[in-house]
Amino acid sequence: MTVQDTSAGLAAFTAAWEEWHRQKDASLAREHGFLAVTGLHWLDDEPQRFPDAPGSWWTDDDGVGVELAEGEELVVDGTPVRGRHLFGAIPERGGVEAVWGDAVIEVAKRGGQDLVRPRHPENPLRVRFAGTPAYAPDPRWVVTGTYTPFPEPRPTTVGAAVEGLQHVYDAPGEITFVLDGRPLRLTAFNGHTPGSLQVLFTDATSGVTTYAANRALHIDAPAADGTVTLDFNRATNLPCAYTDLATCPLPPAENRLPVAIEAGERIPYERISESA
Repeated sequence: MTVQDTSAGLAAFTAAWEEWHRQKDASLAREHGFLAVTGLHWLDDEPQRFPDAPGSWWTDDDGVGVELAEGEELVVDGTPVRGRHLFGAIPERGGVEAVWGDAVIEVAKRGGQDLVRPRHPENPLRVRFAGTPAYAPDPRWVVTGTYTPFPEPRPTTVGAAVEGLQHVYDAPGEITFVLDGRPLRLTAFNGHTPGSLQVLFTDATSGVTTYAANRALHIDAPAADGTVTLDFNRATNLPCAYTDLATCPLPPAENRLPVAIEAGERIPYERISESA
């Protein structure tokens, strides 16, 4: 018998999930989070102005630059800048944030291309955000698996939410597990904290009750024997589930699970209203 098999254990399991989900939505809806993004502007060597950011922007062999008109100002690393400012080369999946009034102008590189992505707190998508629908938490979706590292990290190219864009990640290994008697496996990427892992996946609910393109699952660092816990109740949407202005990666082909994972976050209300 596990702790979740008792009434008190189930109540604690549910309460922990509810607090996790509350914090996850709060992070998503933070002042300059993804729900505040108002534009996705790809740069080239021709200076361009955008309606939601100051200045004329370009990128060339020296990196990203902006020419601010008279009366325009950005604050970069706490220092006000006017006129011409060079951000320099931006590393892949890296970025710099410049402050413009109550907005933040993100300068980033995704899929080898430089971009500007303004974030305005008053964006209607953020202002109207009412939380993310999700399946009720259920202990049956907490699964024990085994992590097996590859002999060498395996470069893995995946598509992106933006057509024509690709991401390349080093996959350190794979996770095998059994769900309802069916053996399954997932290619894992490195997580956001040291030693942790993340998997991107779709399943038979994708495009039906869950977001079609992808969901993500954070996995704590494996135990010494490779044991990991996959809690699919904590499968989350990526930013592209809420906005077309995100460049989220898609799962590798082998991570398209042939089972229905009826757990975790569902299609956001914003996407439901779009298709209604």
